[in-house]
Amino acid sequence: MIKLFDVFLNNHPELKRFLKDKISVAALLVLIVLYAGILFADFFAVYNKDYSNRKLSYAPPSNVYFIDKDGKLTKPYTYNWKREFNKETLNIEYKQDRSQKYYLKFFKKGFKYKFLGLIPSSRHFVGLDNGGELYLLGLDINGRDNFSRILYGGQISLTIGFLALFISFPIGLLYGGVSGYLGGIIDGIMMRFAEAIMSIPSFYLLIILAAILPSGMTSAQRFALITVILALIGWAGFARVVRGMVLSIKTQDYVKAAVVSGASRIRIIIKHILPQTSSYVIIAVALSIPSYILAESGLSFLGLGIQQPDASWGNMLKEAQEFANIIYRPWLLTPGFLIFIAVLSYNLIGDTIRDILDPKSKISG
Repeated sequence: MIKLFDVFLNNHPELKRFLKDKISVAALLVLIVLYAGILFADFFAVYNKDYSNRKLSYAPPSNVYFIDKDGKLTKPYTYNWKREFNKETLNIEYKQDRSQKYYLKFFKKGFKYKFLGLIPSSRHFVGLDNGGELYLLGLDINGRDNFSRILYGGQISLTIGFLALFISFPIGLLYGGVSGYLGGIIDGIMMRFAEAIMSIPSFYLLIILAAILPSGMTSAQRFALITVILALIGWAGFARVVRGMVLSIKTQDYVKAAVVSGASRIRIIIKHILPQTSSYVIIAVALSIPSYILAESGLSFLGLGIQQPDASWGNMLKEAQEFANIIYRPWLLTPGFLIFIAVLSYNLIGDTIRDILDPKSKISG
């Protein structure tokens, strides 16, 4: 098996170079962990989407113990929180109720869901004895479990980039290919239109469009519409670069031979010209996803994207903007940290792919 893998790497030197870059490999592993978490969110989440315990709003993360009072290793356990009002400080305080231990149970039966949407199951990764409460990242103001909501919210925040790319990149690729190949007046008109699209301040346009969306829209409908909006204003810059590449590619001998053989223009563009831009497309995809993640998070943070009670990392981070929450409830900053990690990982991977597929960019840089 190892020999087959070595042969595969030898036949794909670009992949071999990528695997030698430890930072990029680490970034890739981080993204794999993040996407595995959201893909199996129903399995890893401690509670379902609708869970809420308003009696423990803003409860801190649960403490998990592996050593008993005698200093011996034991099965992991925790204590429930109890909420008390401090008459001296006039503050709500949370203290552990040490009257009863609750042991963690792995692969415990819980709420029913469909594993990968296909296999019915009723187990999730970790749970507690009956009556136990486990809050790995504390609760928000409505008593909802932050850890579970981060997993469900990531399904939106980490996938919106791919959905937008599936719309914008085919449009930009074909638009730029046609413009560059036809040239002349048609090329001029098409590029002026693309430049007009590029001149629109995208983030402010998103704010305006998101603000005028009907209030009765569901989060799923809003998510789909935001994705389309992001895609329809993101193709122009990509098309312009593709057009510049096509201008040089169409002068190659194999393209002229295709013209002489009688191939149609659309066939020449799709079969002979656009495949030669694949290196740039791969680089652009890797470097564009972070911008879509930030755009969705920014809109949701401003209250114009995914609406409560549905979760996304952007609207979860909104609760952490209050100074008191930053100081006393730092666990609410976790979505922001994950956004930073995801964007940084994509940028590191994109830079490495660019250096491998386009060495000239590294030299010129």
